[in-house]
Amino acid sequence: MKIGFIGLGNMGAPMAANLARAGHAVTGFDLVTPCPDGVSRAEDVQGAARDADVVVTMLPNGAILRDVAAQLIPAMKVGAVLCDCSTVDVDSARAVADMAVTAGLDALDAPVSGGVGGAAAGTLTFMVGGSDTAFATVLPLFDVMGQKAVHCGGAGAGQAAKICNNMILGATMAVTCEAFALADKLGLDRARMFDVVSTSSGYSWSMNAYCPAPGIGPQSPADNDYKPGFAAELMLKDLRLSQQAAEAVDADTPMGARATELYAAFVDNEDGKGRDFSALLPRFVARSRS
Repeated sequence: MKIGFIGLGNMGAPMAANLARAGHAVTGFDLVTPCPDGVSRAEDVQGAARDADVVVTMLPNGAILRDVAAQLIPAMKVGAVLCDCSTVDVDSARAVADMAVTAGLDALDAPVSGGVGGAAAGTLTFMVGGSDTAFATVLPLFDVMGQKAVHCGGAGAGQAAKICNNMILGATMAVTCEAFALADKLGLDRARMFDVVSTSSGYSWSMNAYCPAPGIGPQSPADNDYKPGFAAELMLKDLRLSQQAAEAVDADTPMGARATELYAAFVDNEDGKGRDFSALLPRFVARSRS
């Protein structure tokens, strides 16, 4: 396929490079970052979108997505698919899909899970909202960039799935870190705690696959001084999106709200910015109940 790729940051660049290595003709654009090997550089957003069968975007937030979409949609050929892989609010995803459909295009919102490592390795999971036709068109690209793509429903459903997933992740990581700190103060060995919890009812992805305690379980950012695999500020962004969505539909999410408050304090007022989201553990270890 001919692919336009807009947004070549830490996630977008390896995703675009994987598409190019798979034999697709990829033209990229980013305001700051150079194109990776195999990706041709466009002079502007329109240049990346023109004549493309699929345009992929990977952008920081909904406002930027709306702005970029307004620029690129008029340049896209009728019948092409705009596939946004950013993590944004549901309203922005649906607004951009409406813009695309009005212009004779199709659209998908397809946020990802798997982080920078998954983007480089081509093992991302895509949570996808949009039409069956658009999903079928882009599925071969998802297969190159990731290991799984789930069609969650119509426009906005991909963002809804990502928001719900990461609200769970933020809350479970927070309580996993709390539990390790409590275990320390109770005199319980961390490795023994892991052996128990990872094979009993406390089992979770945060414990078993991404353990926040250094030297315990599979390799994780905790073993690299909490250098981010998934930065705390990105978790905060996703948690804030969850609370924005919950407010919009009048959903009661007290655990999500508390996790948002914890990460806001960690990122905005403590030393969490630039650290992995699992670095809540040393934060809790250093704190007392008061």
